[in-house]
Amino acid sequence: MKASEVLKRYAAGRRDFSGENLRGQSFKGKDLSGADFSEADIRGANFTKAKLTGSNFSGAKAGLQKRWAIGLVISSWILAGISGTLSGLASGLVAFIVDSSSINNVIGGSVALIMLAVFFIIAIRKGFVAGSVALAFALAVAGVVSFAFVVAFAFVVDTAIAGTIAGTVAGAVTGTVAGAFTVALAFAVTGTVAGVFSTSFAVACALICACAGAFVGVVAFAFAGAFARAFAVSFAVACAIAVGGTLLSAYISWRAIQGDEREAWIREVAIAFAATGGTSFRHADLTDADFTFATLKSTDLRQANLTRTCFHQTQKLDYVRPGITYIKDAQVRQLLITQQGQAQNFDRKNLHGVNLQGANLADASFIGADLSQANLQDTDLSRAKLVQTQLDYTDLTGATLTGACIEDWGITPETQLNGIQCDYVFMRLADNLDPNPRRKPDDWNKTFEDGEFADFIAPMVQTLDLYHNQVDDPRLIAMAFQQLTETHPDAELDIISIEKRGKHRDKVLIRAETSPQANRSELHHDYFTTYNDLQALSPAALQQLLAEKDGQVKRFTDLLEAAIQRPSISAQTYYSQGDTMSESKGNISITSGDGSKISGLAGAGESITGSAIGEISGTVSVAINELPDSPEPDKPGIKELLAQLQAAIEAESNLDEEDKAEAL
Repeated sequence: MKASEVLKRYAAGRRDFSGENLRGQSFKGKDLSGADFSEADIRGANFTKAKLTGSNFSGAKAGLQKRWAIGLVISSWILAGISGTLSGLASGLVAFIVDSSSINNVIGGSVALIMLAVFFIIAIRKGFVAGSVALAFALAVAGVVSFAFVVAFAFVVDTAIAGTIAGTVAGAVTGTVAGAFTVALAFAVTGTVAGVFSTSFAVACALICACAGAFVGVVAFAFAGAFARAFAVSFAVACAIAVGGTLLSAYISWRAIQGDEREAWIREVAIAFAATGGTSFRHADLTDADFTFATLKSTDLRQANLTRTCFHQTQKLDYVRPGITYIKDAQVRQLLITQQGQAQNFDRKNLHGVNLQGANLADASFIGADLSQANLQDTDLSRAKLVQTQLDYTDLTGATLTGACIEDWGITPETQLNGIQCDYVFMRLADNLDPNPRRKPDDWNKTFEDGEFADFIAPMVQTLDLYHNQVDDPRLIAMAFQQLTETHPDAELDIISIEKRGKHRDKVLIRAETSPQANRSELHHDYFTTYNDLQALSPAALQQLLAEKDGQVKRFTDLLEAAIQRPSISAQTYYSQGDTMSESKGNISITSGDGSKISGLAGAGESITGSAIGEISGTVSVAINELPDSPEPDKPGIKELLAQLQAAIEAESNLDEEDKAEAL
């Protein structure tokens, strides 16, 4: 079916295009949201910049058309022959080692053989790049030694020696990398078209072409008269080295195809070349699209929107061109295909927008991972580590969380918690001293009733959580936050909490209340982008930038330093009851002369009970008096603001003695 006919019928209301032959058709920039392309042949189709939200590509066949596959395979064979010829020429130079008629040839051949041996050994053990670096180093050493001989013994290095060494190096490197690339390319291209080439046949032909090229190179040397003496021995040596170089190329390409990180660049180049003319989803919007059981070999997914895109049981996903999308990560890619991630480590992985509906993630670790906007419906997260995991706009409907650790997890009001199956959770990460820390419910004989966990854990306010693993310079946090408020005025950002976290109390969590419509995922990203940019500034540039900012940065910095240095000080509008957060009974705020606001300073951590209010107030007064006075008499600083807050708490009639003690 032609693209024009598809678009015409889509406009008329048809959505079912399952099983259609759409090879080579262009839908560039078109809106085909919700269309059903299941079992369709979309090889060579162009969906660049198309809107395909909710579209169904289950069982579809993407990739190269026959003519492209044939052309690329033949090209790989030709390139294999050229690479083999280069290896053969390099081997012929090494064969000079047996030419006793010329001392220069013997020296040149010997040095070339040593360099080639170094290259082969290191390339096999450490990878092609490491072998090339070692070869370059060996060449430099040879140059230094030659220069030393010239200076010490007036020994003139013949140009034939230098030519032999240089020719061997050039031929070995270019021949090996070209051979490895051609075999990898043949492997990446074949298998997309049934009945054209089998993978084993194409790869075998590539190797045969490489060996034939190597033989041609050696024979060319022989007919040129290079092996004037000891022809048989020279020819045999050259052939052996040429075959060895070809086998090295095949071995490197095999490692690249198997996903060896040392040869990842060869694999990436081969896949990118193989995707030429294949199905393109570049820049396409594939939000909620379904590729279950689809074949995506030689498909371009660069810069596509893959939010909640389903890749369950997708075939050849490791042969797509992923760009910077999350499927670039081999472990994540395998998880998406199999949906089996039990007991695996995904710490600090970028899993933003992945679709893991129904996946088995029991005992998995997601410490510091980004699972925002992910589809985790009906996912088994039993005993999973969700410490500092970002879950903004994540759908956890029907998920199982029994036994999970949710310390500092980043849920928001947009996180879907409906129907969660959870008997109990842990509020802290287990260690050797305490294998079951902060269990909720606290009573080990009780569990959450149906729906009770969602009510227990739901965030009380619309908050943006900014977690810092370390704070080297509080000024950077202040500047980044001020920049965020200036860039997003509609977010109505208001800091409500600065808390010390972590086992050693060396981490900081800043919570800011936002407007209901604010996009907290975008705010989080923009904040840390600015923060990282500020960290990269030189001290001089940072001082200049600080000088341009107003007193708001200074006041926020003072507040941060006070919170960091004194674990009993924290700014918050709610207080802690064990491990649950509840709204404060007395909403106290202080407004300074320029309109900046600090809301509800109170004690962070465990609740304070059984202490006299006067005794606590005296302790707070001593702590406040140790702070420096405001440098501007007409504008209160952190010391003056805290003193005002202390007085406000003590005078607040709506707070009883226990609440006042806890607030102080």
